[in-house]
Formats: sequence, C-alpha cells, structure tokens
Amino acid sequence: MSRVRIDRLVTSGEFTLDGGSWQVENNVWVVGDDTEAIVIDPAHDAGAVLGLLGGRALRAVVCTHAHSDHIAAAPAVAAATGAPLLLHPDDLPLWKLTHPDPLPDGELHDGQTLSVAGVDLTVIHTPGHAPGAVCLYAPTLSTVFTGDTLFQGGPGATGRLYSSFPLIIESIRERLLNLPAGTVVRTGHGEPTTIGAEAPHLQDWIRRGH
Repeated sequence: MSRVRIDRLVTSGEFTLDGGSWQVENNVWVVGDDTEAIVIDPAHDAGAVLGLLGGRALRAVVCTHAHSDHIAAAPAVAAATGAPLLLHPDDLPLWKLTHPDPLPDGELHDGQTLSVAGVDLTVIHTPGHAPGAVCLYAPTLSTVFTGDTLFQGGPGATGRLYSSFPLIIESIRERLLNLPAGTVVRTGHGEPTTIGAEAPHLQDWIRRGH
C-alpha cells in the first residue's frame, strides 16, 4: 500500500461577493495516496488541480464553503474526473451566486465520514464565515482542514453576506478547540497553524470582534 500524503497547491484568482472583487491566493488540498485522492476547495485553476492529481482516481470534490474563490474550479474538476461534488446544503444560496448550474452532486452533513486511501475524514459543521461552512478532521493524520473558519491568528472574516461573528466564534470554541492541541490546521489561505497555537487567543478574538 502506498503512503497517504497531503499535497498543497496555491492558486490565484478573484473573489467576488457583495458587489466587491479582490485578488486572492487560495490553498487547494489533496489527500490520498498514489492511486486515489480527495480534493478540498479546488480554487481558480482546474488545470493545475488536475495536474496535481496526476491521473489518480478522484473520489470526491469537497467544498468547505461556497464563496466564489473556493468553488471556482469545482465543477470543471468534477466534470473532468467524474467525481461527485459535495457541499453542505446551507451554502446552496452562495453556490448559486457563482454557479447557477450545475448544482452540487451531493450534500455534506455534520458527522459524515469521507474515506480515501484508508483515511477517514469527519465532516464538522462550523457555520459563521458561511452558513454551510464545514471543516474536515482526519485524526490519523493529526490534521483538520478548516477552509476559512480558522486561520493562523484568528477566525475567518464575518463582515459579508451570510456571515456571523457570534456563530463563527461558537463554532471554533465548541467544534475545533476541543481537538488535540497538536492537530495541524490546514487553512483555505495562508500558512498552517495548530489548534494549540490558536486556542489561547479565543478571548482576544471575542474582544476584538469582527
């Protein structure tokens, strides 16, 4: 059996919401071995994502939430590979702002388990940055993929449509900070951190607000 690994691809493109547009860099994560994989948040560049997959069987295209930058390349990657495209149903209104068609193939739900290359990833619903935001926790890899819910230095932004600062704080406090301190936090933008590095700052985040 080939070794399970986590590959990271950084792509660049545009994020649009609420009438604004920003140039951003996104992390695309691929979890798998030499034969099969799951891709998390295929942003901006379908060709680059498919290149990273390198012909491996793609078991699922997983979107942590439906902001335009995180889902821009998702339909193209799904179509090219035949993999199901999965999203939490609470983010369908955001999805339709970018992709009125096609809709996702399936839903993500809290507690659901996705498996690839012998590794289980558990879906954790973490609303706040977006209503259907989810994280994916892989205990055997000591890793949680947080999308835009938790970054190095604090929670994701909550100043835009469909977002809530109290909700994101509750999600982080109740759903993420109880993970083991050494769990690596692999984020939607920027560099990884750990649960242990971020947990002490919860009260500071609350005082600063969004």
